[in-house]
Amino acid sequence: MTEDFLAAGRAALTRGAWSAARGQFELALETTKTPEALEGLSWATWWLEDVPACLEAREQAYRLYRKADDARAAARMALWLGDDHNEFHGAGAVAEGWFNRAARLLEEVGSCPELGWLRVFEAHAALGRHDTARARELAVQAQDLGRRHRAVDLEMFSLATKGLALVEEGAVEQGMRCLDEATAAALAGEYENLAPAAWTCCRLISACEEIRDYERGAQWCLRVQEFSRRMGARFVTGVCRAHYAAILGWHGDWVGAERELIEAHEDLTVKRPYWRAEAVVRLGELRRRQGQVGQAEALFNEVSWHPLAKRGLAELSLDRGDPAAARDVLERMLRRIPAGSVSRAWPLELLVRADAALGDHEAAAVHLVEFCSIADVLRTRPFRAAARFAQGICAAGRGEYEEACSCLEEAVDLYEGLAPFEAAHARLELARSLVALGRTEAARREARTAMTAIPMPRPDEVEVLVALGLVGPPVLSARQLDVLRLIADGLGDREIAGQLVISEHTVHRHVANIFARLDCSTRAAAVSRAAGLGLL
Repeated sequence: MTEDFLAAGRAALTRGAWSAARGQFELALETTKTPEALEGLSWATWWLEDVPACLEAREQAYRLYRKADDARAAARMALWLGDDHNEFHGAGAVAEGWFNRAARLLEEVGSCPELGWLRVFEAHAALGRHDTARARELAVQAQDLGRRHRAVDLEMFSLATKGLALVEEGAVEQGMRCLDEATAAALAGEYENLAPAAWTCCRLISACEEIRDYERGAQWCLRVQEFSRRMGARFVTGVCRAHYAAILGWHGDWVGAERELIEAHEDLTVKRPYWRAEAVVRLGELRRRQGQVGQAEALFNEVSWHPLAKRGLAELSLDRGDPAAARDVLERMLRRIPAGSVSRAWPLELLVRADAALGDHEAAAVHLVEFCSIADVLRTRPFRAAARFAQGICAAGRGEYEEACSCLEEAVDLYEGLAPFEAAHARLELARSLVALGRTEAARREARTAMTAIPMPRPDEVEVLVALGLVGPPVLSARQLDVLRLIADGLGDREIAGQLVISEHTVHRHVANIFARLDCSTRAAAVSRAAGLGLL
């Protein structure tokens, strides 16, 4: 009878019927408390995201396997417990304890699939340290063990891990081939355990987000959705949904991205609180794109330690005319990322903008060279577009507007139909250079097209729109203009209060309102923006 329940539970797991599987394993346990039934129950509750029940079942299975002197099975449970403590709680020390326990148990076992899983988890940790060479070495060892023991899920998940390491090292084509193959195997039903199949899909979607291969990401996301529908269950959850939402956002599907991010945030907050930042930071980016700057800033500050939050805050600083603040954040981030890593791309990309805005053309040129070298390696359309955009920004900063127009036109063409938000901003930069060349009508056409895709243009872009007569300047009261003119003359609050015969508190209030109207955060930025808008 117990064997029948176990077989039924395992069959239910294979087809994604998590609740049915749980019921069968619980029936088996009512008959006899075996480690096999507890192990099956742990996977059913893992998929149902009943974390306490999952951990309890795994620990009980571990103890019973140890009591039965089954070192290999006990090591297997120790491995899953280590991963669970990382995945559900972000408890690295606890996870390390379980991984070390598994390693010691496997010393008496020798070659087996569990040793391969230990190696692949070690590879994952190496990736987190940016030690891609070690990660690749460990993933190859795990892949060999999977092949030797005919453990397809281990072999293919190890291949995906190796692919991620290769991508990080810049061997993008080779790495993505590994990820494509592993994901194809996962969705073809070759994996015995569906959990590594889901992890494989998540690795691929994450890599697509990293290298901005949104066309590949969109294709695979459709396949994942089809697989989920066939199973009648959600196949990817939490963090993977946040990566998927980022791809939707880039394609301009803000409604779909928002739905995925809000649901992912709710799931992660309750079930995987350590990882909720992955949804928070991407929701912040979506709000930035939607022009909801206050909400975006609040979300970024909520998880300010996250690299993507730092990126978002740097973008907001650039938008508000404070490139010096942006550069401080970006240079600090760049120092933490090893040379040669493709993860350096985004801080370099924003540093080019910050340098150009500060008039530091020498630094901009240095950062541009490194950014373009990474873009040449990655070769995806969005990165090629971003490289041409950065080249256009630098050319415009040097006053070489013909070259700027050529670069920016190509950026628009590459972004068109793929990333509407980025295409619109490239059009507005193109319009700025066209204005400088006296080609006002062409500039107006580009700007009008851009305005259909951007809910709220950046403040520096508003200057272009005002110059073209497409929008009016922000309205400042007469008193706010008086205060702003005195700020431009270099006066402090006390001196302004004396000149205008008002209190310093009133001056503070006027300055805060000026910042809000002009969407900037420093006096220098306010003066610069007001001058660009013709208010001074």
